[in-house]
Amino acid sequence: MEIKIINQSNHALPAYETAHAAGMDLRASLTEEIIIKPLQRSLIPTGLFIELPVGYEAQIRPRSGLAYKHGITVLNSPGTIDADYRGEIKVLLVNLSNTEFKVANGERIAQMVVAKHETVVWQLADELSATDRGEGGYGHTGKK
Repeated sequence: MEIKIINQSNHALPAYETAHAAGMDLRASLTEEIIIKPLQRSLIPTGLFIELPVGYEAQIRPRSGLAYKHGITVLNSPGTIDADYRGEIKVLLVNLSNTEFKVANGERIAQMVVAKHETVVWQLADELSATDRGEGGYGHTGKK
């Protein structure tokens, strides 16, 4: 699949790091580093603008290494970029650790997965089909 992209950063385009990777790393596009204090959030620009085909979305997800090593994650995870959005891709990071985290220009801050999605047409009904689970909700299949 080919997708139009404008790159206003001084970094390479997002790319798959391994042969079977689902996500591409996004890099911070900064003129000066940003410090994210504990429990603080910050919107980090990437310098990237994309034109997704109708029926696709780009999901912005945390990088596992940043989450595990530094407590940095994507706050609205997964963030969704819709096919009609033409603005700059920005990543909402949050620091869940108890130490400051510095985001430098070019740092890999998140990953992006492009995925197909369906458009739903609701069919109003008076009842739903029965299942073994029924109305079992949160924790329903957990401890016994």
